[in-house]
Amino acid sequence: MAFIPQPPAPFPPPEPPPRVTVLGLRGRQWMVVAIVVGCCYLAASVLALGSVWRSYTREPTDAELEIASRAEVAQRWEVWPAERVFPDRIPYRVFENVDAEYATRAGIVPDTGCAQAVDAALVGTLRRHGCKAILRATYVGALNGIVTTVGVVVFPDAHRADRAYEELPKNKRPDGSGGVEPALKAAAFPGTASGRFTDAARQSRGSDRGGPYVVLTTSGHTDGRPAAAVERERPGQPFILAPQLATALEESLSTPARPDCSRREWQC
Repeated sequence: MAFIPQPPAPFPPPEPPPRVTVLGLRGRQWMVVAIVVGCCYLAASVLALGSVWRSYTREPTDAELEIASRAEVAQRWEVWPAERVFPDRIPYRVFENVDAEYATRAGIVPDTGCAQAVDAALVGTLRRHGCKAILRATYVGALNGIVTTVGVVVFPDAHRADRAYEELPKNKRPDGSGGVEPALKAAAFPGTASGRFTDAARQSRGSDRGGPYVVLTTSGHTDGRPAAAVERERPGQPFILAPQLATALEESLSTPARPDCSRREWQC
């Protein structure tokens, strides 16, 4: 029987290359993961932007309003013009149930240094509690007989202002001792009724406080008579002008105001 050769057996088909995986995930699976992560980031960004938008458009809380109000009060001595801190005229009363008279501003001292505005004995106390500046102006009474220099002492906060106030010498009127040192220094303005007011002519001192401010006053007569020549206090209250000036300035500077975003004092 004849031998019939058989055709060679066909080669088996090649096996497909193994699928590449990373951390057990294949390419399409990683694409799905990337899409999911991207959506999460997008959602987080939208939520964050929404939170920022709400924080900028919502009404401020009572606590935030109080913080803003305190900050505005503490900046008034810098933000307000000097003429607003020390108005041209301030009303006062010599007696109750009588019409108000007006003290007229003679001038404003340009220097705001703490050491230059008070006697040396007071400098240490003011600096120890953080004195930032002392703003001074001089007022003359309605009859041009009494002159008062007012000094607004600026502290970092109300707490330190209160502590300094408690340590300062208390109010004093003429008592025959020949002066009121240590006190706020007198500020005279030549060409006005205050032109003769010097430190030697100081006969009365006083103080008040409000917020981060302490208001000091020192008073005398416009004729410049030295305190040493005054044996005792005159009848009545010749220097009643001073405490009313201090109260008026203290209330103006320290009374809180509701935030008003339309004014430059506020940062809304």
